[in-house]
Amino acid sequence: MIQSIFENFDKVLFEVATALLPLFVVFLLFQMVLLKLPKKKVIDITIGFILSFFGLAFFLQGVHFGFLPIGQTIGEKLGSLPYKWIIIPIGFIIGFFTVYAEPAVSVLIHQVEKVSGGYIPQKFLLYALSIGVGLAISLSAIRILFGLSLWYFVIPGYIIAFIMIKYVPKTFISIAFDSGGVATGPMTATFILALFVGLASVTDGRDPLLDGFGMVALVALAPILSVLTLGTLYGRKEKELYGKDCGAEINRHDR
Repeated sequence: MIQSIFENFDKVLFEVATALLPLFVVFLLFQMVLLKLPKKKVIDITIGFILSFFGLAFFLQGVHFGFLPIGQTIGEKLGSLPYKWIIIPIGFIIGFFTVYAEPAVSVLIHQVEKVSGGYIPQKFLLYALSIGVGLAISLSAIRILFGLSLWYFVIPGYIIAFIMIKYVPKTFISIAFDSGGVATGPMTATFILALFVGLASVTDGRDPLLDGFGMVALVALAPILSVLTLGTLYGRKEKELYGKDCGAEINRHDR
């Protein structure tokens, strides 16, 4: 059992080392030429690199051994259900809670609350991202079930996003577009992507290669719209509370 779990683990270790080693070399060069950090700080950073190395290696091994197979299997089972509409709410639930497991999302919401001085609480931003990703997964299920083109979702979505920019405080614009990239993290790109490939493989008239992919594009778009919507609500709330003074409050946070 243990042997099967760590099959080809040496290749994973080599791939992760190849990815992290250039970053560590760059850090050492900056340390010698520019940074001049204390010895204790250098040791702490080195330990951080080592932990990241093993953490990424174990995560990728877990993806190949567990996430991809179970995701594809769940997708195939859902696609075989007699009532296929049930996939849409199930997709929303899976997408909603997947965001909680995204490491990059935790970093983002923590940084936003810290930099904004609590103006944008972590839980509000987390709920906005969760709802956005949940809707994106549901739309992906609809796209596969009805054979709709990806362009029907992506082009109108970005048009709406660019229109909303004009009515949203500047504070939320950059956060929104960063959220789109953050939401498409390792959990989404492994478990949920495999799930939709499995779903497309058992759905009549669907090609896993053509219809199973494209979900990540929707996941990148939906959080943008949900965070911009959150920004719109914040702007209205400020206007109701402060009236004419709200512009100064919003501009203060925009800076």
